[in-house]
Amino acid sequence: MTENAAPGGLRLAGRRLPLLDRARVYSCGITPYDVTHLGHAATFVWVDVLARVLGAAGVEARLCRNVTDVDDVLFAAAERSGSAYDAFASVQQFQFDQDMSALGVREPQFAPRARRNVGQVIRLAAALLEVGAAYARDGSVYFRGAGTAEAAGLGRDEALALAAEHGGRLDDPAKDDELDAAVWCRSGPGEPGWPSPWGNGRPGWHAECAAMSLSVLGPAIDVLAGGADLRYPHHAYQAAMAQAVTGVAPFARARFNVGVVRLGGAKMAKSAGNLVLVADVLAAHPAAALRLCLIDRAWARDWDYAEAELDAATARLERLYQAAGRAGRHQDAAWSRIAGALRDDLDVPAALAVAEEAGGAAARNLISVLGLSE
Repeated sequence: MTENAAPGGLRLAGRRLPLLDRARVYSCGITPYDVTHLGHAATFVWVDVLARVLGAAGVEARLCRNVTDVDDVLFAAAERSGSAYDAFASVQQFQFDQDMSALGVREPQFAPRARRNVGQVIRLAAALLEVGAAYARDGSVYFRGAGTAEAAGLGRDEALALAAEHGGRLDDPAKDDELDAAVWCRSGPGEPGWPSPWGNGRPGWHAECAAMSLSVLGPAIDVLAGGADLRYPHHAYQAAMAQAVTGVAPFARARFNVGVVRLGGAKMAKSAGNLVLVADVLAAHPAAALRLCLIDRAWARDWDYAEAELDAATARLERLYQAAGRAGRHQDAAWSRIAGALRDDLDVPAALAVAEEAGGAAARNLISVLGLSE
C-alpha cells in the first residue's frame, strides 16, 4: 500500500478518497445512435477497472450507468434511418452491450434509461422552480446557469464556446442568459414529447443525468465518471442542478474524467470521420489485448491510438501471462506493491511492472483484477 492510499479507500484525481463498505459511482453512458468506437470503450473499460479495484480493496462499487435515449441527435439519427427513436435506440444499445461484454466490462447494477425517467425530470424541474434555481418560459424550464461556469473555473467566453460545442442552444430567445440550460424542453410538432405542467416536451440532457443519479443513488455520490469532454458543461450542470435541489455539496466527492482517445491528432468522433470501431479491432485482435491497450497508461491523459499501441499491448499481455505461469517470488510483498499502485490513482503501468517481475500468484491476481483473463 502506498503512503497516499488509506486502507478502505484510494487516491483518485490527486485526492484521497476514504471509503467504508460501499462507493456510489455514476457513469454517464452512451447516447445510443451509432456504433461503439475506442473513445467510448476507453471510458467504460476504465470505469470497470475502477469498480474492480474497489472490489479488490473490499469496497462494493454501486455503479449506475445511464442510457441517454432521449436526445436530439438520437431523434435525428432515427429519423434518417426511418425507424422509431426508441426501437432504433434499443438496437444500438444491444450492439454497445455486445461490445462491452466482449471487452470484459461487467454490467452495472443500475442502468436507468432517460425515456423511462421522464417523470423524475419533471419532478426535478418543479423542485428547481420551487427553490428559485430555474424559471419557466414558453413551455420550457431553464436552470439559471450563469454561475456554473465560474464554479468550474472557466471564463465566460470559454464556457460559451464549450456550451455551443455541446448543443447548448445559445441562440434560444427564451433564455435570460446564454449559459442557462434547459431542464425541460418544449417539443415542436412531430417531435417526441411527454405531457408536463408546462406543456408537451422532453427532458434536457444535463437534467436527465441529474434526475437519474438522484433517483438511483441519492443526494450525493462518491465518484462522477465519464469522458474528459463531459467535464463541462455536462458534469458541471448535472452537479449544479443536484446541489441546488438537495443543498448537499459537493454532489460528487471525486471526478473521474477519462482522457480523450485521438486518431491522427484529432479526437475520435463521428463528425471527424476518424473512428476506430471496437468490433473491427476485436475481429483481428484478442479482447484482452485491446483492453490492456486502453488501460496501460494514466487514465486522465489524452493519447493517440495507433496500431503500434495495440501491438505493444499484445506483447505485454503475453509477458504477463508468462509471468503468471511461473513460480513467483516474494508474493506477499509483490501483491502489496501491486494493490498499492492500483489504489494510488489506478496506476496500472506500475502494477504491471511489479507483476511481470514477481510472477506467480501476484501476476495472476492482477490479471483477474484488471479483467485480462483470456
